[in-house]
Amino acid sequence: MIQYKIANSEDIAELMQIRLEMLREVNFLSKDYPFSEDFYSYSRDYFLNGQHTTVLAVDKKDEENGKTIGCATLCYIEMMPTFSHPTGRRSHLMNVYTAPDYRAQGIARRMVEWLIEEAKCRGVTEISLDATVSGRHLYRKLGFRESEECMVLTLD
Repeated sequence: MIQYKIANSEDIAELMQIRLEMLREVNFLSKDYPFSEDFYSYSRDYFLNGQHTTVLAVDKKDEENGKTIGCATLCYIEMMPTFSHPTGRRSHLMNVYTAPDYRAQGIARRMVEWLIEEAKCRGVTEISLDATVSGRHLYRKLGFRESEECMVLTLD
C-alpha cells in the first residue's frame, strides 16, 4: 500500500536518502558515488529551512515505518509581480523520482498533481521544471508545455 505525505523535519533522513538515490540515477553515477560534504549539507539545510513543499511516497507493505520509494519537491520563488504573474509567486518542480521497482504505477503523477494543487492554494502562477527525456510524457499529460521564453546566465 502506497501512502503519500508532505515531508517535514522528522523525515530528513528519508528525504536525503531518496534525493541522493535520484541524483545518482539521473546523473549516471555509481550507487556509492560520494557526494561532497558541502553538497550534502546545503541540500539538508534546504530541506529543513528552504521555501518548498516535498511529497514523499511510502510503501507501507513491507516495513513498520514503510520504505520511501518516491519524492517530488516544489521550490517557491518570490518575485516582483508582473501582469502575467500578479502575485509574483512562481515555483520550480524538482526531484520527481520513483524507485525503479515502483514505476509505471502512477506514483509520480500523484505526487506532481498534489504539488500542483498546493501551488494553486499558495497563489503560484507558474511552475517551471527541468525534465528528463523519460519524464516529459508525464509532464505534457499534466499540462506542462515546452518553453522558449527565457534565457539563462549560469554563474560560477
